[in-house]
Amino acid sequence: MKNKTGLFLLHLTGCVAFMSIPVLLSPDVSWNLHFVQLAPFQKEFLTYLLILGFFYLNHFYLFPAFYFHQRYLLYALLVAGAYLLVIFVPAYLVPGTAMMHPPGMEIQTTKGFPMPPPPGRNFRWMPRTEYVFQFLIALIFSALVRIRERLRQAEKEKIDAELSYLKAQINPHFLFNTLNSIYSEAIRENADGTASAIVKLSGMMRFVISEAHHDFVSLQKELDYISDYIELQKMRLRETTLVVFETTGISAGKRIAPLLLITFIENAFKHGIITGKASPINISIRVSGNILTLEVSNLLAATAPGIEKSSIGIENTRNRLRLLYPSSHELDMREEANRFIVHLTITLR
Repeated sequence: MKNKTGLFLLHLTGCVAFMSIPVLLSPDVSWNLHFVQLAPFQKEFLTYLLILGFFYLNHFYLFPAFYFHQRYLLYALLVAGAYLLVIFVPAYLVPGTAMMHPPGMEIQTTKGFPMPPPPGRNFRWMPRTEYVFQFLIALIFSALVRIRERLRQAEKEKIDAELSYLKAQINPHFLFNTLNSIYSEAIRENADGTASAIVKLSGMMRFVISEAHHDFVSLQKELDYISDYIELQKMRLRETTLVVFETTGISAGKRIAPLLLITFIENAFKHGIITGKASPINISIRVSGNILTLEVSNLLAATAPGIEKSSIGIENTRNRLRLLYPSSHELDMREEANRFIVHLTITLR
């Protein structure tokens, strides 16, 4: 809504500025507005008005309807016709301005229309150079603006399609991992946590089905989803893994792209568990103003180097960060002291 209002004000300002040119450049301009009644000013003002009208006609109709559909000859003919109208209509609508004539001679008119020149006189009509220049500027500028809008629309459609594809890849991945966690819990003896796990899975599926298709969701819902996922993993891993998960800061009223943070957390559980060895996983999410910081730390298994950085989930998330937060995120993934560390900072919208 703000963008539309800003665009409208920009166009309005441009129109007012353009139509003020014949007023400011008129040699007869005065505070009593007497110059408005003069034929030269009326012709000048009408010509500028028609050029402005052609700008929007070309922008909204001629260029997209004919040029974009490769009907170049018809487009050129229509532009030429519009040019003739812009040049000739004001000359014949405003009495006494239809023809150029020698200095000091006045053109006689009949009922508002110019009479033919007397025999033997070398009269000819020529459009003023600035009119030709202004018409060409209107033609080129309206076409460039339209091309820019089309490129932006094409880029938006490309981004939307790419995001839909990325989300389609991510969501089933989470669901399969979660079902595996519940299965592991269900086959244990005295698995009292199965019912709780099913409730958490239900909440996660509800989030994926009802929220994940949106461009942005409530940050609190995203954190609840992450919390349920970690609890399911803790049920599956039991005592083999010490998981420390903490969140700080105020998340109310803030929004984030869905299923963006979970990839790095899932990656820690997938590649940071070493069989027969204590495998601590530390997860921290801090919110300070509009800045969200995610830190994930896990052991680096002997077979894991390079896997975390190149997995499909990580690459998809990199792409989503690039598309949704192009200049408002920093992602650092590194190996340090036999641990794999992820540090992500996002400026929330």
